[in-house]
Amino acid sequence: MEPMFPTSKDSSLTDLSIEVIRRSAALSTSLHPKTRMAVTELVRSMNSYYSNLIEGHNTHPVDIERALAKDYSHDPAMRAMQMESAAHIDVQRLIEGRLHEQPYEDICGQDFLVWIHSKFYERLPEEFCKIQTPEGKSKIVIPGEMRQYDVTVGRHLAPAFKALPNFLTRFQTAYSPLRLNAANKVIAAAASHHRLAWIHPFLDGNGRVTRLFTHAFLIRAQIDGHGLWTESRGFARNRNGYLAALAGADEHRQGDMDGRGNLSNRGLVSFCTFFLRIAMDQINFMSDLLEIDGLQKRIEGYVARQVSFDELKPEAFYLLREALLRGEIPRGEAPRITGLPERTARRILKKLLEKKLLIGDSEKSPVRLSFPAKVAGYYFPQLYPEGVEITDP
Repeated sequence: MEPMFPTSKDSSLTDLSIEVIRRSAALSTSLHPKTRMAVTELVRSMNSYYSNLIEGHNTHPVDIERALAKDYSHDPAMRAMQMESAAHIDVQRLIEGRLHEQPYEDICGQDFLVWIHSKFYERLPEEFCKIQTPEGKSKIVIPGEMRQYDVTVGRHLAPAFKALPNFLTRFQTAYSPLRLNAANKVIAAAASHHRLAWIHPFLDGNGRVTRLFTHAFLIRAQIDGHGLWTESRGFARNRNGYLAALAGADEHRQGDMDGRGNLSNRGLVSFCTFFLRIAMDQINFMSDLLEIDGLQKRIEGYVARQVSFDELKPEAFYLLREALLRGEIPRGEAPRITGLPERTARRILKKLLEKKLLIGDSEKSPVRLSFPAKVAGYYFPQLYPEGVEITDP
């Protein structure tokens, strides 16, 4: 599967990687840490939505939110997709926790990759662990088990299953972020995404495992913006381009001017360029959405709409704005912030809590912003595709 890193005659990939580092760093500091945590929760759900959408599974954001609350549909097909979406979010949280607890773990090692697959598949419904081979045979996907069969994926003949340990050892040696400088980590995040998909180490689930692995790599490369953006949104919105770029990097070397490995260097350069441009686009998109003045105006517009339906009082905006800027606010400050008598201010606060626009850890704890799916279309327009965005009436 050589080359492991793309080589080009100019510095375009290095320049792109440096710009990704710069812009992701700016994004990560754009919000108060507690507000940022609330946005990160929304982005995890969005990441699950788009990663599964790439695989052809379209689970509505509201249904994902219900799944996280263990409120599953009575329809078996919808329930299965809800469980799949919740599994993706659960595993992303597990990855983030593991990387925080084990800062020197090599995420490119086979143990880590197998762990991702295991944690994901042990949370899936039984019907999603059964697949049909091209020959019409039924196979059961065992969580964390490397594939025991040779497979062809489209035009790509994946490495023989007996050779998987050798390929994964080479993968780890080449891409371990513990051995790379900052710019090369960013390029490795792109290159490793393709090469892991190319190895196809599992019988099923390789796409989602690869995207979850890439999430881990972005964290290790310190370009994840503290969880405020996701590559999967860009991939899903340009699914044909994503699949074409993957297929291009699958190609064998095209003559003496196409590198010295068995795979096309030109194809790998194109894929890495595509990956990093998607990263730039998504970082810029989230940076624009999270610009404080614009976000405040959209929250104010949402409150005004709710006021017109007699669902909220105008002063509710002051509490939401204060939570946005300060991260959290003590409940006892509601009268001061709204400029209203204590009893009236508490009623407004109670209404915001009932609507889950503010949340707290207990009945007396400070409150902070929350972003339920029903307000995503107002607060964060175009976060989801047109026709999918949910807006509160």
